[in-house]
Amino acid sequence: GCNGCIGMGQAPASGRISLRTVPRNFPGRSGTKEDSVYLCSPETATAAALTGKITDPRTLDFDYPEFTPPEHPITNHATLSKPPADGSKVELVKGPNIRPLPGSDPLPDDFTGPVSIKVGDNISTDEIMPAGARVLPFRSNIPEISRFVFNQVDESYYDRAMKLKEDGHVVVGGSNYGQGSSREHAALAPRYLGVLVVLVKSFARIHRQNLANFGILPLVFSNPDDYDRIEAGDELAFKGMIDAIGSGNEVEIHDVTQGFRFKTHHDLSERQIKMVLKGNLLNVVREKQ
Repeated sequence: GCNGCIGMGQAPASGRISLRTVPRNFPGRSGTKEDSVYLCSPETATAAALTGKITDPRTLDFDYPEFTPPEHPITNHATLSKPPADGSKVELVKGPNIRPLPGSDPLPDDFTGPVSIKVGDNISTDEIMPAGARVLPFRSNIPEISRFVFNQVDESYYDRAMKLKEDGHVVVGGSNYGQGSSREHAALAPRYLGVLVVLVKSFARIHRQNLANFGILPLVFSNPDDYDRIEAGDELAFKGMIDAIGSGNEVEIHDVTQGFRFKTHHDLSERQIKMVLKGNLLNVVREKQ
């Protein structure tokens, strides 16, 4: 299958193998829950399509095809129209499944909230915010797509998070949290559900940036062993966060439920700190304007 980057479609039979030329072989992504998706080169996929079995393209009796891009790519300007100089007069027509981007308030100075979910190592953005044919139609409807947050890990998460939405809550994770696709919905949808802090052993770099973009504070355990002490449902208290984040990189947290304190830190740049404190990147841009 030469699918798009999302990697879904052309679903194989249950328990059967299919070849894909795109890096999206998460379990169930093809559309079949018990799939076996193998990644390969376009040449191998073509050879397999010709022979009906996995085939090394170098064993076929013809020359390797060469592609030469056109010197002057053709652009059909007849399909384009210049917008009016005053863009404010443009009427934006939206279908019922396109909703305005939800706003978010600045980070509170003091906050106490529960750990709404605790996950392990190498949690991918596909596990945080799944894709697939059932989910993707709602990518422009954040309230609706948020129903699928952590759905592959815990199907009850959405209902639990919605009850905590107004007061805020915390996600706790292990190492390499947010690896995989750079999907912004993996930060945007949890923020809509009220996640204010994500506390982990380590972050995947791009996901940490996306969390800051949407006003979620990404914190790292200063002592990774503290991860083992925290349980899902524990109430965590954060005091004086604005000053702690703005003047340094250390944030002390009190596990109210179990009665111990532990230290965390962040690796945010000044720009990222501003986004978190203001609530998201859009709030920073609006303030400049």
